[in-house]
Parts: sequence; structure tokens; C-alpha cells
Amino acid sequence: MTRVTVLGAGSWGTALAVHLSAKGVATRLWSRRPETAAALAATRMNAAYLPGIAFPSGLEIAGELEPALMEAGIVLFVAPAQSMRELARRAAPHIPAGAGLVIASKGIEETTGLLLTEVLAAELGPAATGRLAVLSGPSFALEVARGEPTAVVVASTAAATSRRVQEVMSKGNLRLYRNADPDGVALAGALKNVVAIATGIAEGLGLGLNARAALITRGLAEITRLGIATGARPSTFAGLAGAGDLVLTCTGGLSRNRALGLEIGRGRRLEEVIAGWRMVAEGVATTRAALVLASRRGVELPIAAQLDEVLFRGRSAQEALRELLSRPLKEEE
Repeated sequence: MTRVTVLGAGSWGTALAVHLSAKGVATRLWSRRPETAAALAATRMNAAYLPGIAFPSGLEIAGELEPALMEAGIVLFVAPAQSMRELARRAAPHIPAGAGLVIASKGIEETTGLLLTEVLAAELGPAATGRLAVLSGPSFALEVARGEPTAVVVASTAAATSRRVQEVMSKGNLRLYRNADPDGVALAGALKNVVAIATGIAEGLGLGLNARAALITRGLAEITRLGIATGARPSTFAGLAGAGDLVLTCTGGLSRNRALGLEIGRGRRLEEVIAGWRMVAEGVATTRAALVLASRRGVELPIAAQLDEVLFRGRSAQEALRELLSRPLKEEE
């Protein structure tokens, strides 16, 4: 039997661990704080992130990396994007040879503009590339933990790796589709959070459904444009990891990034909103990182650029909207 280790005990990591363990997969959930791991083991619940979701009896909890990774056949990396490099560096000496390596986080490294696939490849070495996969798609953690039907994508350049992860994780309510474009899937999963903040702002301003539909559609055009410039497959952005995840995150009530945008649209400052949050809205850091990546590739991201002005440079949401609407008229891409 393949043993799975989940590195990261936030909402998504916990949900994946609960799902796998409930379906009979030998699973360990690692928390970076030993005291948190002790609390999870004692209460058999992650009250901070998934209150009311009881842990299956077989789910193991770990607070140290070496024992958490012992005999792991698949390792899921579910840390916040800006912490991924440090986690990969710490985990590298303890990962068993041949283990599948799955990135289940969404974001771009802010300081470098690198995709998480590139970050892990750099930290784990060239030999890890063929074992590396990305898990993404329209999936709220709470619904997965509750057993609600969910379809996502696992992407790898190595067919054997994506098939292995697909077979282990596709159980009951969770269905995985294979994809051969890991960088495209990673990029789509990161950038949809940027568009979700923008659509949340529009909703917070009291704008209608027409505006939301326009932002989602033009946001998908931005994501696809940057993806193609980085060598991704156009079809990736029409699938679960692209359009599917984008629509869910921009419209769903459980979306952290949409919720952050709502508060900003209602007049609150970014610092004020995130100060009271436990969970990370990845779209904030990804906005800056996406513009770094787009600048390198010579790609224009009008929505991301205006969001950057609102989040970090004091521009009002109303002014940013006027700027978007006053751009030169053009043919639809």
C-alpha cells in the first residue's frame, strides 16, 4: 500500500489528509508547529481551519519532518506558496528515493517570479523532475473534507507519475484527471486568485453580474496569454485547472481571495483586512509575482496591474475601474 504524507496542516492539507485516510489510504499529516501537531493529535480535529470535521481513526499526525516522511510513497506539499522553498529545502534530506512529489499549493514565489514547480525543482534537484506533479482545480477544502463530489487535475511531464497519483487519490467523492502540462496548471491555479480578488472588489463596490462576468472572462484571457508566453498549452486554461477553478474562486462563498476583495471594495485597507485573518489569501503576493513574470515575458496584464495599484499603491477601486474601462478599444483575443 502506498503511504501518503501531507506537508501542511492548513485547510487544504487537512482536507486532503482527511479524504485519503477516510478512503483507507495510509496517511500522515504534518504540521510545522509541534504544538499544533500535538493539539491535532489530542482533539482529532483541526478546529482552526476545518471546525466540525473529525479526523478518521487511521490518520497519523506528525510534528517532525523526518518521521513524517518515513516510508512515504507520495508527498503532498501544501504549504503557503511563499513558504514552499523553505519547506522543500528542509524536507529534501528525508524524502524517500522514488517518492512522488505533488504540489497542492497555488501561487508564484514573490521574490523571484518563479512557479512552484520551478521552486521545487531547484530545491530537490534534477532527479526529482520526473517525480514532480501539480494538483489543482476547483476544490474548496471544506467540501472535499465533507465528502462532496469534486473533480481536479494532476499534471506531470511523466505519465507514470500522474497516473500513480491519480490512482492513489481518486477515491469516492474525489476524481482526478491527468494532464501533461504541470507549469500551465500551476500558473492557472496561481493567477485565478488574482482575478478572484478583482471580482470581489467589483462585488464590494456594488457592481452587477455583468461586471463580474466581464472580469472573469477577461481575467481568463490574461491568464491564458501569460501561460502561452511561458510555454503552457492553451487547452489547459479551458479545463478544470483554468476556467473551472477560476469560476469557482471568483463566485464561491468559501473563496478567501474573493472575500478579501469584497472587503477592499467596501472601503477597507488591505492591511486592515489581513490583520485579522488566520488563512492566507495567496492572490495578494501572487499579484506582484505575476507582474514580475509578465514583465519578463513581455505580456500585458491589465487587471493584475490595476489590482496592484489598489492593493499596494493607494489607488481607489473606483479609479482602477475607470482606468480599465478607458483602455484603447481593441478586438477580442
